[in-house]
Amino acid sequence: MPHSLAGPFARFQPFVAGGGTLDLRAATLRLTIPPTGARRYADAQIDDYHSLRRSRFPWRPPLRMSVRARMSHESSPRHLAEHPERSERASFVTRHSLQGTAGFGFWNDPFTLTGGGVVAAPNVVWFFYASPPSNMALVEGVPGWGWKAAVINSSRVPGIILAPAALIAALLTKVPGLGRRVIAAARRAMRVSEAILPQSMTEWHTYELEWREREAIFWVDGVETLRAPDPPRGPLGFVAWVDNQYAIATPQGRFGFGMVETTEPQWIELESVSTLRVTPDGVKQNSGILELVEASNHEDTKARRPQRKTS
Repeated sequence: MPHSLAGPFARFQPFVAGGGTLDLRAATLRLTIPPTGARRYADAQIDDYHSLRRSRFPWRPPLRMSVRARMSHESSPRHLAEHPERSERASFVTRHSLQGTAGFGFWNDPFTLTGGGVVAAPNVVWFFYASPPSNMALVEGVPGWGWKAAVINSSRVPGIILAPAALIAALLTKVPGLGRRVIAAARRAMRVSEAILPQSMTEWHTYELEWREREAIFWVDGVETLRAPDPPRGPLGFVAWVDNQYAIATPQGRFGFGMVETTEPQWIELESVSTLRVTPDGVKQNSGILELVEASNHEDTKARRPQRKTS
């Protein structure tokens, strides 16, 4: 893996683990993890906050982000992921679907010792994928896994409720009903909006979001897919990644974190990443931090250049 990135991705910091690679091509950047066992963590990532304290993360609203991307595998079909015993094809389909998590957008990197050596409650505005056994059931009627547009604002949640250390503590799984009460309290206090994205993950799409102070709006190829009230105010950092993690936090009080086995190389490929500052009068200005990557002579993407969509 390169110690630094060149060209239009030079402003991002690379991070890889478990054999992950970053392949900078003429028109794209491909983030790849290799086949990996369930006892080993693998990650391929770029971000713009790695050496910063959370209070110094670079992004606040209002802004607009646009990412043109595709992935190596599709999402697991819902009926097979929820009831694998009902289909003879379930193990084949699951094995050949994207395993772990992947995505891009803005978050506060809550689960690492950033910003004074502490973990934090999650705040995100992003496009996010998680495969089974992940089950973060945060919104009524929306599956706890899948390819989503998502917003989480935990700024009003008491730290003791959403501290990741508390969520994963063994105590929560051993004291009857405690985990369920913690999740219920967190869901009442958090502001969460999600929408499943039906588009093929393996085809090129243009993903956009506009992060405003009072709402966040998501598009895919120009079609609005989510309008979320009360997003976090920031500061947040940009990240794009693919890894083999899973996380479980259900309303029934079930918790779990770990890694899943991947039997094939998995990747997310970026053709462009850009962001515009949006001024109060609606004028959009280049941020100078996330830069446009021009796709020239890229035949696979040229034929399917979509219009803007919203989530």
